[in-house]
Amino acid sequence: MGSKERISRQKEETRSNILKAAREIVKDEGWQGLSMRKIADKIEYTAPIIYEYFANKEAILQELTCKGFRILTKDLETAKQISNDPAEQLENMWLAYWNFALENKEMYQLMYGVEMTCCAQRNTDTDAPYVLITNVIGEIMKDKNPIPEVIKQKYFTFFSVIHGLISINIVGNGLSDQINKQILKDAISGIIRYLKE
Repeated sequence: MGSKERISRQKEETRSNILKAAREIVKDEGWQGLSMRKIADKIEYTAPIIYEYFANKEAILQELTCKGFRILTKDLETAKQISNDPAEQLENMWLAYWNFALENKEMYQLMYGVEMTCCAQRNTDTDAPYVLITNVIGEIMKDKNPIPEVIKQKYFTFFSVIHGLISINIVGNGLSDQINKQILKDAISGIIRYLKE
């Protein structure tokens, strides 16, 4: 391996370590506890080295936001592939969305601004889950030949219910897991029935 490749690999490794350290700090202290100094201390570098990779804390938050949306998109794509039936695909995708949010609470908080200022800027990463889900909604409603605004409205009906339930749970005022899953499934199946009418 040449020196250029080694240097490139080391830079990517350092960048990855910075992001990993940021996530670990957040798990322990919350997003408000994150600082460039704490990241530097955690990976045993000086703060100026962190600034060589990220201009500020907001740049790190933006990178983590995009990473979260990429992971969520992959989860949704995997869930969609479980079935060929659009209604089942949609249900699987929203359940995968739910699972992602509860397994990655800190990431979800950052992505959607639960109990914090959302730093997500619109880009292909942040739009991908919306595009995946609205395509399936459009497939379910294809006999009605819906306009894009109607599909968008249906997406936000789903999103409002599911995001609201997730937010309640992240804040800590949630119900038992069993009751939450039943509410979630009832909401998804009810909205899917409405889409088919």
